[in-house]
Formats: sequence, C-alpha cells, structure tokens
Amino acid sequence: MVGAGATHRRVGCLPVRAATIREHELLIEEHPDPSPGTGEVLVRVVAAGLNGGDIMQLRGLYPAPPGWPADIPGMELAGEVASLGPGAARFAPGQRVMAIVGGGAQAELCVVHERQLMGVPAALDWPAAGGLPEVFTTAHDALFTQAGLRPGEHLLVHGGAGGVGTAAIQLARAAGARVTASVRREQQRAGVAALGASVIDPGEVDEHGPYDVILELVGAPNLQANVQALATGGRIAVIGVSAGATGELNLLALMAKRARIHGSTLRARPPEEKALVARRLEHEVLPLFESGELQVPVAATFPLAQVAEAYERFAAGGKLGKIVLRLE
Repeated sequence: MVGAGATHRRVGCLPVRAATIREHELLIEEHPDPSPGTGEVLVRVVAAGLNGGDIMQLRGLYPAPPGWPADIPGMELAGEVASLGPGAARFAPGQRVMAIVGGGAQAELCVVHERQLMGVPAALDWPAAGGLPEVFTTAHDALFTQAGLRPGEHLLVHGGAGGVGTAAIQLARAAGARVTASVRREQQRAGVAALGASVIDPGEVDEHGPYDVILELVGAPNLQANVQALATGGRIAVIGVSAGATGELNLLALMAKRARIHGSTLRARPPEEKALVARRLEHEVLPLFESGELQVPVAATFPLAQVAEAYERFAAGGKLGKIVLRLE
C-alpha cells in the first residue's frame, strides 16, 4: 500500500526534477532516474530540509563528498520507498523513511543505502520528517557521543533558534540536563524558551555560567568568552562557524580549567559511521517523537519550484526551526 501523502509518480518513466547548482545559482533541472545498487533503496522524496551546509555548497565552499551528486544539494530527506536494490531488505516499498545523505536530497528521487535510512515515526507529518534527520543527528552526536553530556549538567547552546539549536535544547532537557540558550533576536526568545531553555542575550553568557558543555553553532567570535564561562572539566563542541572560523584561544585558560574543545561534522564521515549514528538515533531519540516529548519546529515550507526563495529565507535568518522543501 502506498503511504499517506504519496506522489504516485511512476519511477523510471519521467526525468527527475531537482534543485541544481549552476555557477552559484539555483535552478530546477531534469536529471536521469537514479537506480539503487546492492543494499540501496530508491526513495521518492516528499520533503527535504535546508541546512547551513546547503548555503555553503551554493557558494562553492562545501562540496559534496565523493560518490554523491556534485550539483544537486540537500543533506536530509524524508519520503517513501520506491524500489529496492539487490539485497536490500530493511524496508518495503511504500514505507515512510528518512535519512541524512551526502547530497542529492533536494530531488524527486534519491538513492540511499538502507543502513542510513530510518523509519519515520507515525506522529510526524512530512515537513517535520524532512527537517528531522540532519539536525537531530548532529545535535545528538555532538552532545552525547562527542561531548558526553550527562544528566544534571549545564549546557549552553549558542544559536538556540536554528534547527540544530532547537534540537539540542530538547534532547538535553529530555536527558535531564539544564539548558541555557543564547538568542540574538528578541522576537525569537519566547519560542526558544517554550522548548525548555533559559534564554539569554549573547552578551550575557558569562553571568549565567559556568557551563559543563557549550554547543557552539555561531563560530570563532565566541571562543574566548566560551573558555571563560566553562566549568572545570568543561567541554566545547564546535559544529557551526557561520560568524567566522578563526580566532584566538588562550591555552593557559583552557589548561587551568582542564577543559576540552573539539569540532565535528557528519557529511564526510564514511558510511559505516553514518550507519552507527542512525542506529543510535533510532534507539535513543525516535521513540521520544512517538511519545510527543520531542518536536521538529518548522518555520516555513516551500515547493521545489520556489527553491531559490527557500534558500533566501534561510539565509535571511530570524527563523525559529527548519525551512523545508516540499517535493510532492
């Protein structure tokens, strides 16, 4: 049976429409139908979230890893299983699935290895599912696998209104941590506070610390203040540098606090590692969507034909949550 919201597009009969990068511009172009190989699944994409990496790729700063489409952006998707490659057995045709991918998500069809796919919780509609994989995987991996956030610890999220920020706040609260979030735009603060964070202006970080873990989504301008505000044994996880990638670091201050700073990305990791983070998300996070404890804030949705406008809306800032493309 075809799941709710299906497009009924016949695979293999028409060219695939996709957002396509040409000379730093976004166009809608037709591409040949992709075919799943061994262990792979052809997904009929219904929703695809936008992320900061897509904006960087459009500007020529963040190319897709080898093996993924170089000209079709998109790092997360949700849709229905259209067909299975040889040996693929985890999912059935018509099943709702979602995944993080190395690229190519902003197309009507995308090939994904079955190990990277996850089932979509029944409680989620398509926009929420399309905006879930990248931000919740990134936040969960950074906070728990990388930084080792524990119940009772104090987390600071720099940039709490974005997709990863809203995911991190909810995941930390669900794990029993105390969360403070810095939000620059005053009109976004009430929405962020509703997710469970104490919301502050970025200039107030030091007076609300110390923090056991700092999730850095803004970049290098916060580096010195972050070290100053850390608790002894604190950890800084850098996963966003939109405001700048280079800065000065006082190593003596870092040493005095026995602190640690590390960076992380997901896109270029090998398939085996991506499969592992997908399994962690399935077991530790997705049940919380079924219970209603977690949600995916969606700021706006755009049809594929308006992909350029979607990117402009993302780049303009001032949003709470995700911008999602609809490909129905």
